[in-house]
Amino acid sequence: MPGLLRENVAIAKRIVVKVGSSSISGDNADQITPLVDALAEAYGRGTEVVLISSGAVATGMPFLNLDERPVDVATQQAAAAVGQNVLIFRYQDSLDRYGIAAGTVLLTEGDILKEPHRSNTRRALNRLLDLRILPVVNENDTVAVYGLRFGSNDRLAALASTLIDADLLIMLSDVDALYSKPPHLPGAVKLDFIAHDDPLDSFEFSSSGATGVGTGGASTKVVAARLATAAGTAVLVTSTDLAAEAIRGEHVGTWFEPTPTAVRRALL
Repeated sequence: MPGLLRENVAIAKRIVVKVGSSSISGDNADQITPLVDALAEAYGRGTEVVLISSGAVATGMPFLNLDERPVDVATQQAAAAVGQNVLIFRYQDSLDRYGIAAGTVLLTEGDILKEPHRSNTRRALNRLLDLRILPVVNENDTVAVYGLRFGSNDRLAALASTLIDADLLIMLSDVDALYSKPPHLPGAVKLDFIAHDDPLDSFEFSSSGATGVGTGGASTKVVAARLATAAGTAVLVTSTDLAAEAIRGEHVGTWFEPTPTAVRRALL
């Protein structure tokens, strides 16, 4: 089977949406409302929706009177502890307009990669979805140990998508799509479709975001997309202000074709 096709996004049964820190914190905190509008639209048509949300540290920074992302682990943990509380409040406050309840799920790498934690995590997420709860997932930055971290929430989103057999992973950031090189450089070309077997050898992807509050750039999205598509989950990369269009299946962003079932079986 070929997996989810781009024109069938609107009928996907289960989707994971990942949003980056810079898109929903600081001056962009007001983007939570239109993002929730888009998620609620999918939820309303019966789609099971999981939100992977970065932003705990960035959201907590103002409450600690920090102008820049802290470099020491202890202060990062403190900012995450405060920011996660504020972030989930903002999501639930917006979701209340639709009568949707959020469920907070904070994970470390071991919760997805190691048994029995992996099975427990899958069971919890599946049960939340069965109960029509919208899980809001983030890395547990307050307790995560250096060296045992996801590295970025792009990777967390890919692993979570494969864990629950999502049809589609939508990764949202500040850029409308992936480009052949950083989009501010001359000659950068927007990438519309990436086949499952495209090696992407001729492209140059940035390793960090532009705002300084997140940890993921275009390269982390490509790696995460490859991880998800190898397991059969389609991936769409676009900007947060195009979330509604992406979830409706409109032709936006960069589409990563999932690896067909026959190819995946042949690789086993």
